[in-house]
Amino acid sequence: VGKKVQAIYLWWHKPVIDKELLQSLPNLKVIVNSGVGMDHLNLNLVASFGVKMANAPRAVSSTTADTGMALLLASARRLVEVHNISISPSMEYCEADILGVKVAGATLGIIGMGSIGYKIALRAKAFEMDILYHNRTRRKVQEEQAVGATYCKKMDSLLQQADFVMLVVSLTPQTHRLIGKRELELMKPTATLINISRGAVVDQEALVAALQTGVIGAAALDVTSPEPLPRDHPLLKLKNIIITPHLGIKTDKATYMITEEAVENILAALNGLPLPSEVLPS
Repeated sequence: VGKKVQAIYLWWHKPVIDKELLQSLPNLKVIVNSGVGMDHLNLNLVASFGVKMANAPRAVSSTTADTGMALLLASARRLVEVHNISISPSMEYCEADILGVKVAGATLGIIGMGSIGYKIALRAKAFEMDILYHNRTRRKVQEEQAVGATYCKKMDSLLQQADFVMLVVSLTPQTHRLIGKRELELMKPTATLINISRGAVVDQEALVAALQTGVIGAAALDVTSPEPLPRDHPLLKLKNIIITPHLGIKTDKATYMITEEAVENILAALNGLPLPSEVLPS
């Protein structure tokens, strides 16, 4: 059926798009991804076959921002740890020294202030947090003022000041292992690293060492590299970490909206119209 295929809708990075597949689909017009991140695609290769590409940014931004804030709050108040204590057969009372971190008044540093990062800032403002952000391009002053965010031209400055650091960047050659040993050592020893972008944005070996030795206080990860981690990975043995299985967009309504947005892009491509969410190779 290769000659009949005009569109591909990728769900969870499948099917794998390689040269062999593209050569077998001579009438392919568009590939649409179920989400924002396009790091699993060779954009230049796809474009060389005259195939357009699109993602689904509108459908996922709010849901992913919710995931980021959920991880922040769960880590700050040690919810997984105290849940396990609460359901333990030997539970009699909660130890007085199981103390969380106050969120109101704390400083949140957002690395990557695109649509998702901005929605995280909106949520953080409601929690009375002080907000710093680092981005390739600075937001408009009116947008900064709306959420009370302060721009950090240098990421190092954000890392040194933030109580919570949230990663909301796309995975590119420039952001691969963006957070490594040096960056972790710039953070406060009480700080929490939250990653809702891609696992490879963080040097996981450096993160393990930082969590084991108190370089930072905690981490909350919705993404790892690989996914899932091997069952003997040292990150899985630490108490000061929360790991979720890439839940970012997984809600009933978001899944439906992603499909709607994908269909909208597919129909536009098949009818020779501009794609609402077209992604171009860099």
